[in-house]
Amino acid sequence: MSETVAPALRALLERVIDYAGLFPPASVPLDAAIANYHSYQNGDHRWMLRWLVLPVSQCDTVHANLRSSLSLIADEDDGHAAALETKTIVSANRPVYCEVAPDNLALLDAVKDAGNFAKIRMGSVKPEGVPSVAEVSAFIVGCAERKLPFKATAGLHHPVRALQALTYEEDAPRAVLHGFLNVLMAASFAWHGERDIEPILAETEPSAFSFDDRAYWREKSLSSVELKAARHDFIHSIGTCSFDEPIADLRTLRFLP
Repeated sequence: MSETVAPALRALLERVIDYAGLFPPASVPLDAAIANYHSYQNGDHRWMLRWLVLPVSQCDTVHANLRSSLSLIADEDDGHAAALETKTIVSANRPVYCEVAPDNLALLDAVKDAGNFAKIRMGSVKPEGVPSVAEVSAFIVGCAERKLPFKATAGLHHPVRALQALTYEEDAPRAVLHGFLNVLMAASFAWHGERDIEPILAETEPSAFSFDDRAYWREKSLSSVELKAARHDFIHSIGTCSFDEPIADLRTLRFLP
């Protein structure tokens, strides 16, 4: 199926999703998360899948053949992991994504100096936990200016910025959530020198994005080669508790067949 995907969209979404089904709002049991990940590894959209995100406390229950696919939430190095996701700077012989709060961007210098990558939390099960467009823009531009790769996580189930429920409950609170296409495109433009990325992050019209051999946001565009460079060197992935939901939305919006 991936052969029918527009080349620029494939370049943007190749190995982009770190599946974090254990975490809210999905909060599926460990066995189900592992079974889901195995299913995704063998599915038509496996080209979009990167790592399985687990807390380090669950690592010992995971079969050894899966450990090279793990991104572990941990406070210190763990030899079982492909990568680590931390709240503090950690010295490790594997990629470390250190979470940086939007109000503490000075920490980006220390993250880079330590050889870590950065991480930004994009959503929450509470409206007040969703960072503003200005905050996300400042983080991305700050990383681009430092040539500091990063990942984005939480609240990124949907391609384009829109009002969404924050959990799967019938009476769930709602908030305007960031779209993963917005974030990936804004970061890609930032990597190639654009600094006015707030309008891209704030975009709510799906038709403003389109893909063929290039990726377009309105009148601006990037080539597939530029996107591959941005993904490899800068915006490494997005973490989401759902793999199916982003794909379903991409299909609904006719970005995927």
